[in-house]
Amino acid sequence: MAKSKDVRVRVILECISCVRKSVKKESRGISRYITQKNRHNTPSRLELRKFCPYCYKHTIHEEIKK
Repeated sequence: MAKSKDVRVRVILECISCVRKSVKKESRGISRYITQKNRHNTPSRLELRKFCPYCYKHTIHEEIKK
């Protein structure tokens, strides 16, 4: 049987400092990482310093909604 509420969930981390100008809008967060977090230990949004290949430096990546 599958559990409906797993303890470990998959989250997407997105860079908050890089901005890409596309056709008619500006989209934040070109660089994205996929990781897992424990729902019981960290109920709030996850923030990690990861390397952004578009900014060429380590920046803060925040958790986004799927």
